[in-house]
Amino acid sequence: MTRIPGHPCGATEPTRPSAAVAAATSALAEAGVGPARTEAELLLAYVLGVSRGALALAAPLTPEQRDRLSDLVERRTRHEPLQHLLGSAAFRYLELAVGPGVFVPRPETELLAGWGIEQARLLGSESEPLVVDLCSGSGAIALSVAEEVPGARVVAVERAASALHWLRRNAADRAAAGDRPIEVVAGDVTDPELLTGYAGRVDVLLCNPPYVPDGTAVPVEVAEHDPAEAVFGGPDGLAVIRPLLDRAARLLRPGGVFGVEHDDTHGSAVPDLLRDDGRFVDVTDHPDLVGRPRFATARRADPAP
Repeated sequence: MTRIPGHPCGATEPTRPSAAVAAATSALAEAGVGPARTEAELLLAYVLGVSRGALALAAPLTPEQRDRLSDLVERRTRHEPLQHLLGSAAFRYLELAVGPGVFVPRPETELLAGWGIEQARLLGSESEPLVVDLCSGSGAIALSVAEEVPGARVVAVERAASALHWLRRNAADRAAAGDRPIEVVAGDVTDPELLTGYAGRVDVLLCNPPYVPDGTAVPVEVAEHDPAEAVFGGPDGLAVIRPLLDRAARLLRPGGVFGVEHDDTHGSAVPDLLRDDGRFVDVTDHPDLVGRPRFATARRADPAP
């Protein structure tokens, strides 16, 4: 039988992919990892070097493949992120390299990225839009803009050295694939001197900052593997967002737009901060995939006459 965590005996006969998936699914489900079958299929496809859809046609596993799958399943049952095991995370139309030291991009953030892409496309029909992605992490937002708005000039800003490693790697990979290169800047989004050369020139400013209030219970995958500085945003979760609004107001041109992801408890707090600032108009909050408040957008007001 296929060896799974807790069952050290090895298989004496060739293991068919369907049997391997069944055993892996059982082990993952027992550990509370899910969707168990989907993850089992993804892990097996990774081990075999085929697409998930090609598993039904795959040959039986070799002993080496069986052992490798068993190791990956065991690590996943200990809640090591699936993306770390696979070495990549899907985001919109991209596969991004991720691993220890960088926040794994989430599907919810695809909505913010999509909004920013729509805004950049509107501008792209008339000019070369300048798009800035703050707290860029793996580069998910910035590289999606570069992929989907080929005429855009994109700048990605990240502070953490560990995340910068992954950002630069992904940027180099996408440039090698033919995307327009992005500019990577090492910097703190709360620094008043950040990107001063772009002040008043940015068309679209996007940010997925750390915003979870300190002390909030988070899944094991987040608590033990995502960098805390990329997750938690102070006692109320707004420690980065508050100073970020001033940076956004100074970087955006009049009429430029801003989008920022926030905690699902901030559906009123972040829009109120934008309105109270006085330099933003058209403030709107947007829900995520399950209807929770997830990101706020606004437009930089024209200067007073």
